[in-house]
Amino acid sequence: MHTVAVLVLDQVIPSDFTVPIDTFGWARLPDGRDAYRVRVCGPAGEVTAAGGAFTVRAAYGLDALAEADTVIVPGVADTAFVLPPEVAGALHAAAANGTRIASVCVGAFVLAATGLLDGLRATTHWAAADALAALHPRVDVDPNVLYVDNGQFLTSAGAAAAMDMCLHMVRRDYGSAVAAHTARMSVMPLEREGGQAQFIVHDQPPAPAGATLEPLLAWLEDNCGRDLTLDEVADRAGMSTRTLNRRFRDQTGTTPLQWLHRARVRRAQHLLETTAHPVERIAAQSGFGSPTAFRERFRRVVGTSPQAYRRAFRTSDATAGAATGTTTAAAATGATAGATSGA
Repeated sequence: MHTVAVLVLDQVIPSDFTVPIDTFGWARLPDGRDAYRVRVCGPAGEVTAAGGAFTVRAAYGLDALAEADTVIVPGVADTAFVLPPEVAGALHAAAANGTRIASVCVGAFVLAATGLLDGLRATTHWAAADALAALHPRVDVDPNVLYVDNGQFLTSAGAAAAMDMCLHMVRRDYGSAVAAHTARMSVMPLEREGGQAQFIVHDQPPAPAGATLEPLLAWLEDNCGRDLTLDEVADRAGMSTRTLNRRFRDQTGTTPLQWLHRARVRRAQHLLETTAHPVERIAAQSGFGSPTAFRERFRRVVGTSPQAYRRAFRTSDATAGAATGTTTAAAATGATAGATSGA
């Protein structure tokens, strides 16, 4: 039987360690036997979960990591914590034995602190990706995917993405039939459409208060549904296109057209979440020249198709409003906020 050791450290994030336990716990072989033996391990007999809601008693010590086939590393509340030497040593020893090691969400910070992710592609929750990249510059951080499989080392995004990663590992270990059954028991698709990019809140690059472009940015936001050209934007700003590009780069860190494309995608997300309009109409309302151009740009920024995004994030208010043709901005705000939790 394949043994999975789930490492719990003080201030462990509850969902990060329970999701793998549940997912592997659902896995059954064709004859009905358990596919995995799951053990909770830690450097101390008892740790406090993040938020202090409860304590976790680890039945096994760090020595159990050396006996495991797979080690799961959940996240902890403080990503800037100092990794205890005995934990780093146990993870290094497991890696040297060829043990598969996978992190959940900000557990990538724990794994990266050992140096085992140096030179490898990895992911974490999109909201923590920049911090991971800054703290561990030798790790190639990709915030757009649900999980990354480097063979021996895997990393996943939020706790829900840990389920995607665990199902992937079940399929690697026992094949698609066992993985599909585990997915059904977990009430989870075996493969989700799109990656983590669809959950990211794509804010426009802010301009400093009082910046000369501030009025122009507000005008672009209001008029992004129009077929605007760079010359027209420059005329509106009262400057040459060359000067406009330079000031845009200085004040927003991007170009006028890139800023405009992002504004159009944001408007399209709002319309997909809150209306029943067909994709062709949303493409026109968002300022894209054609439905094809809209789909290509949307997939490039969001990581999934407009239809798949609508299925994932359409609000209940929008569903009800489809019959009457009414929508609410509040529903869109709620959907976007909700989409960022547990990617």
